[in-house]
Amino acid sequence: MSETLNLLLLATWQTVYMVAVSVLIAAVFGVPLGVLLMVTGRGQILQNDLLNKVLGTVVNVLRSVPFIILLIVLIPFTRWLVGKAIGTTAAIVPLSAAAIPFMGRLTETALREVDRGVIEAAQAMGASPLQIITRVLIPEALPSIAAGITITTINLVGYSAMAGVIGGGGLGDLAVRYGYQRFMLDIMLYTVAILVVMVQLIQVAGDLCVRRLSKNR
Repeated sequence: MSETLNLLLLATWQTVYMVAVSVLIAAVFGVPLGVLLMVTGRGQILQNDLLNKVLGTVVNVLRSVPFIILLIVLIPFTRWLVGKAIGTTAAIVPLSAAAIPFMGRLTETALREVDRGVIEAAQAMGASPLQIITRVLIPEALPSIAAGITITTINLVGYSAMAGVIGGGGLGDLAVRYGYQRFMLDIMLYTVAILVVMVQLIQVAGDLCVRRLSKNR
């Protein structure tokens, strides 16, 4: 029992590590990507049809590739970037690649929900595009952006389990190696239960964050 517990604790930590780092990378790159997608759109404050079309196409292509295929396609890049193609750290690369465009689209959607009148009022007061982005768009859309980060995090929990299929570590890897290949049903059930609890905790924390941000607006 102690060996099983140690395996579950290690796999849980690996999953938390993969998801946390990937979410951080997705937020750092995905939120600015979403801002660019929104402000360069037609009729927006920095309209640029060419840039918007290029960014939109790249995002759509990345989002259309199934994650299990993305894992395989990015193996050479992952090996070049982190020095290896399998393992917990290596799995962060495809996880981040899948999360960034997803986070970008969610951020774009959140920003488009901001009242157009607020933006026009800021423009009438002489605010620059950067000031509109940092003082109007992002603060107004912050609760929705937080909700988007919550959704992205939950998706990454599922993706991290898939990464275990090719040796990415974490609960998915544990479920495959012990639950499936060694027919240890108890470990399979434990990993599923931990993933369910993890998702529930993320959702509760995300909802709490969204409510607090909404009250502070």
